[in-house]
Amino acid sequence: MKLKHIIFAGVVSTVMIAFSNAQTPNEISNFALEIRQQTLIEAGSSNYHRVTKRVDWEAKKTAMVICDVWDSHHCLNAVRRVEQVASRIDQLAAKLRSQGAIVIHAPSDCMDFYKDHPARKRAMDIPIRSDTPEEIEKWCDQIEGESADPYPVDQSDGGEDDDLAEHAQWQARLSSLGRDPKRPWIRQTGDIQIDKNLDYVSDSGKEIWNILKSHGIERVVVCGVHTNMCVLGRPFGLRQLKRHGFDPVLVRDLTDTMYNPLRWPYVNHFSGTDRVIDHIERVVCPTVSSEQWLGGKAFKFQGDNRKHWVLLIAEDEYKTDQTLVRWAKEQLEKEFRVSIVFSKSDNPNILVGLNVLADADALLVSVRRRPLPADQLKQIREFVASGKPVLGIRTASHAFSLRGKSPSEGLADWPEFDAEVFGGNYSNHHGNDLITTVDVAKYSDHPLINTRDLGAEVFQSRGSLYKVSPLRPGTNVLWEGRIANQPTEPVAWTFVRADAGRSFYTSLGHESDFQNDAFSALLLNAAHWLVDSNKRYLPAEIEHQQHMVERGEGKQR
Repeated sequence: MKLKHIIFAGVVSTVMIAFSNAQTPNEISNFALEIRQQTLIEAGSSNYHRVTKRVDWEAKKTAMVICDVWDSHHCLNAVRRVEQVASRIDQLAAKLRSQGAIVIHAPSDCMDFYKDHPARKRAMDIPIRSDTPEEIEKWCDQIEGESADPYPVDQSDGGEDDDLAEHAQWQARLSSLGRDPKRPWIRQTGDIQIDKNLDYVSDSGKEIWNILKSHGIERVVVCGVHTNMCVLGRPFGLRQLKRHGFDPVLVRDLTDTMYNPLRWPYVNHFSGTDRVIDHIERVVCPTVSSEQWLGGKAFKFQGDNRKHWVLLIAEDEYKTDQTLVRWAKEQLEKEFRVSIVFSKSDNPNILVGLNVLADADALLVSVRRRPLPADQLKQIREFVASGKPVLGIRTASHAFSLRGKSPSEGLADWPEFDAEVFGGNYSNHHGNDLITTVDVAKYSDHPLINTRDLGAEVFQSRGSLYKVSPLRPGTNVLWEGRIANQPTEPVAWTFVRADAGRSFYTSLGHESDFQNDAFSALLLNAAHWLVDSNKRYLPAEIEHQQHMVERGEGKQR
């Protein structure tokens, strides 16, 4: 879907198709993969574990469907993203083809372009079976069980995320090329090669169902665009494939969504895509990533610059499985990629899906007195030792230690976690019935407390005040808490660890604290500060004035 391809299409009368040389598949070949799904933590919960499963698929019983990777689109940003991912899709198709899988190119509404192509004729020549389901020709909006997970994004505006001025220019360009600005595609992008001797071209649910049946296909690898629309809903999409007897799997790094961040849930475009993938993993089918075939790392769009936060949530006292999860989805996903790891409901000392920590940029801990299997605690220790940022709330000060007890056999603890990672000194807490007054520390000038929504606001917390004094050298106290007739205690501070990594900790995190805008803002700004030392933290009025100066519209006061 190169822009230059579209321009050339407007000035030449004949478009040449570049065919790849026919490849001879291996006679026997299997795909050893790790597929990913999500399962409810327990009945009645709204949270999911992300789990992986190793599978061994016979290549000759596997097909690849490439969905709607057109040569143009009415959304310019969608065109740009396809330009980036198309060559990777082509590489994957070549790999699967060479190992004996069949490849089906499904650029909907473009069959006239391919009417004389051998791959199109091959698809039309497949006999239609008498048991072909009639409904396979229809768009599918939902399958059984899918309503159990609320749909994750608002795409009612069509999902375009273009700059308005640029979008108008793009529409004018399409018109000048003789393309319908609303439906400008005429073929699959030329960046994906079609093997004239082996592949198929079709956008018909019936044809594709019969192609799959004629080859004895059991599993279908689906990639292309757009995940929340065509990839899910087309007659050859994930829903229909699952409904009609196949085991589909989405290639999660070789897809994109039509999602506009100005619509609910008002998160980063790529976070919107992640939400759709989460939905698919929960109630439609598993996913896989392309590097499992191609090596290296999973594909990543150039515009996806999000840092990856992993949240560990394993505590039963303060409901952070609800409050922290809600905060992360509403606030953190606006600019970050977020993965959440919970403990098993039937074995709370085991974290499920902790392997995501290997890809994390930063770690947020909300855990209470949970010794872990030695290999899991080792992963956390190694992450901290790498110097990456750590943020802790409330019970994170005693996350991996028991109160004066030794862990059970097979489990390991980390009593020094509080002191080593946060510079803390948790010993106990004051009564639960005492209201804590929270204020900015008297001598603190840290940028985190000079941000919008913070200032010097005083508020009250219903959470018990933790006894943490004295802190270790290297801490910088931001907020303090006080109750009647007791010494003031730090409630939020930063710390530079022995490994030179940054940490932030707050003993706040009671359920009521998340209803306080100042606490929510401090937590979000701490997340930014930990991963981006160059980010500016200015009060709203100063930030507005600074922007005026940068635009030449005002003078700095």
